[in-house]
Amino acid sequence: MCASEDTLVENKLNLKKWRWPSFLTLVALALSGYWLMQQRLGPRVDGFTVVKEELVQTVVASGKVELPSAIEISSKVNGKVADVMVAQGSSVSAGQVLLTLEHKDDRGAIEKARVASAQAEARFRKISEQTQAGSEQSLNSAKSGLDKATIQYARISELAAKGYVSQVQTSDALHNLTIAQSQLATSQFQAKTTRAKGSDYAQAEIALNKARANERAARDKSGSPVVRAESAGVLISCKVARGEVVLPGKTLMVITPAGRTRLLVLLDEKSMRDLKLGQTASVAADAYPEQRFNATLSYINPEVDTSHGIVELKFDAINPPDYLSQGMGVSLVIEVFRRAGALSVPATVIRNAEGAAPWVMLVDGGRAQRRTVRLGVRASDKVEILDGLHEGDFVLLATGARVEEGKRLRFAGAG
Repeated sequence: MCASEDTLVENKLNLKKWRWPSFLTLVALALSGYWLMQQRLGPRVDGFTVVKEELVQTVVASGKVELPSAIEISSKVNGKVADVMVAQGSSVSAGQVLLTLEHKDDRGAIEKARVASAQAEARFRKISEQTQAGSEQSLNSAKSGLDKATIQYARISELAAKGYVSQVQTSDALHNLTIAQSQLATSQFQAKTTRAKGSDYAQAEIALNKARANERAARDKSGSPVVRAESAGVLISCKVARGEVVLPGKTLMVITPAGRTRLLVLLDEKSMRDLKLGQTASVAADAYPEQRFNATLSYINPEVDTSHGIVELKFDAINPPDYLSQGMGVSLVIEVFRRAGALSVPATVIRNAEGAAPWVMLVDGGRAQRRTVRLGVRASDKVEILDGLHEGDFVLLATGARVEEGKRLRFAGAG
């Protein structure tokens, strides 16, 4: 019984003696196997899968609001306000009477200028409507007469050659032909002078413009009994009332003219190649960043500020919000390119992107392979691939650990 217990104790001691060496041996074998597997299959790498998606290329810029300048309305003469015709806040049209004045003007000079203007207009209308039409009719008649005289002369000449008519008849036919040619030349000259580019027409037009200018000058010199809007817009201020005496040059009303709300933008000249008239932009005022509206590119200054390398652009706001004010800062995201189904990869996988031969490292058949690519447009953090890759290819990041071409690799994850 005692011998058996001794044997059991001895076996337990032996087991404890060999337990840790055996465990360490198994661990070593496991690690060796894992290392061999890693060597055979290659390390795990992160990368991105080439996909087809819509690419939108944008240019970000900043600018300021440029509203139509306000127009101040004043009187050119002294006078008492007889009536104010428009209320503040009303829309007005160009030339609309805003107020009337009690004012005595030199009606004799104005009437004389008005009569001269009417006479000049009558002469111009006569040339443009009657004389011009008559000269054209005379020209057509002269052409017809010349055609008849030419035919008659040819017929007489043919008969004279055969001895059927006398020399006198031949001379008369030649004389008639000469007269018809002279009449045609005269009619052509008259028609030329009365046409739109002719001397008579031009002189009549100049005389009419001069007479109208004299009439306006006479009215301005003597003063006008009315004050009119210079352009269409909204009357935003009225500083005068009926019965008040006004002086020349004093601001009586203020009009905000109708016109487009524009956005003035200064952009780096490097972005000019991507810009075209009509491109749209999403806009947000700096004071209201959560509210956006659209604008279209309407003007590109052909001159570049070489000292700063910038170019001036103007955008027309589409349905601009009411809170926009003169000089308010705005931020624009200009859409310069959009393509659906473009083959694209993240910009971070492109190597030598600015060089003549950009390339990527991809995993093909479990091994790293270098591939030259041809790039298209760049949209934010994505780049269009025109040639060199296919949809579903797995490409590696250009940064991080260096990967040698031909080395075995395994996918760890794809973006």
